[in-house]
Amino acid sequence: MCARKIIIDTDPGQDDAAAIMLALASPEEIDVLGITAVAGNVPLALTERNARIICELSGRPDMKVFAGCDRPMHRPLVTAEHVHGKTGLDGPELDEPTMALQEMHAVDFLIETLRNEPEKTVTLCALGPLTNVATAFEKAPDIVGRVQEIVMMGGGYFEGGNITPSAEFNIYVDPEAAKAVFAAGIPIVMMPLDVTHQLLCLKERVDRIDAIGRPAAQAMAAMLRFYERFDVEKYGSDGGPLHDPSVTAYLLKPELFTGRECNVEIETGSEFTLGETVIDWWHVTDRKKNALVIGKADAAGFFDLLTERLARL
Repeated sequence: MCARKIIIDTDPGQDDAAAIMLALASPEEIDVLGITAVAGNVPLALTERNARIICELSGRPDMKVFAGCDRPMHRPLVTAEHVHGKTGLDGPELDEPTMALQEMHAVDFLIETLRNEPEKTVTLCALGPLTNVATAFEKAPDIVGRVQEIVMMGGGYFEGGNITPSAEFNIYVDPEAAKAVFAAGIPIVMMPLDVTHQLLCLKERVDRIDAIGRPAAQAMAAMLRFYERFDVEKYGSDGGPLHDPSVTAYLLKPELFTGRECNVEIETGSEFTLGETVIDWWHVTDRKKNALVIGKADAAGFFDLLTERLARL
């Protein structure tokens, strides 16, 4: 069975780092064609830097990293240093990357790759705001039908929001981009807060990662200990939710997750609910289903997978 071709669109972020490491540690199943950085958790200059740091930590300095959009399509940028720290990867001491940033803009890389690869063979893994993806679709509408699937982390339904009472951060940062992507007609798998809040970085789970003893795993454990402090204080739980690796884990072991096909609409006009994902979970409307919304995850299986793969790096 051939490895699944993916492009990772990301705004690292400690949880993005875990998602990228999980992909790079799984070359038999996942062929990462490139990593595209977008502004989100921290500004673009840091997200592209962080993506290169993660590649080097993972033993993949050959991976191509592209810088993309430095702001949302129609709004000022909102960032999340209060969660991720001033660098986005606060926690461990990390060396500056030595691998080069690619000269091509991330949007152009998305367009070129989707045009050159066989139709419907490339999955887009979206770990941050959907600005790069929506901008590529707007610039080159011919690529929309060439995408195999989008697997993305964002939104929520019963859990509410994590940046406002009703909005999850990735969608809130660029709701117009999210609206365009959900309206594009591409198969979408959505990992909302409702499922990522089941994937808690319990102390014993982080300790298992640290006990691997290899530099990449120890760096990840230090990132998670820093990253979870905000959510532990916020939610009062033993460990914060680990959001973005759910995307990679779904590609590797979809049996760890269950969900249902739903209609998802994005709120772009309300003062109070901007960025809300309006998910017709109970099918109370006749709006067309446009996403597989994941609702449950096997947390133990997820962390077993993450730990086993980090031990390969």
